[in-house]
Amino acid sequence: QVQLVESGGGLVQAGGSLRLSCAASGGTFMIYPMGWFRQAPGKEREFVAVISWGGSNIRYADSVKGRFTISRDNAEDTTYLQMNSLKPEDTAVYYCAASYSEYGDITSSDHYDYWGQGTQVTVSS
Repeated sequence: QVQLVESGGGLVQAGGSLRLSCAASGGTFMIYPMGWFRQAPGKEREFVAVISWGGSNIRYADSVKGRFTISRDNAEDTTYLQMNSLKPEDTAVYYCAASYSEYGDITSSDHYDYWGQGTQVTVSS
């Protein structure tokens, strides 16, 4: 059973930066893509970024492209989301997710087997 724990969220002014971390434990040798999703109040959960196990396949939502960077350290079983030039519309609870499969739509929340509890990111204007 895989457990995911996010950290690094907080309150930041527009234009600022935050770095989210997602630490995985338990059965991590079976994890392939790691994704970040977010959910704002009153909205559905949306895809933010995903990275394959080896890091060769990385995808971003258009809304964060050029501002966010996803990375992973497999030796530490940790995935990161560096968020720069933050905007008020980035305010949401951010979740990391893990999947056992590289195949299929890795930008869909339905693809993922395990989820973290979420970390709040609030960007003030």
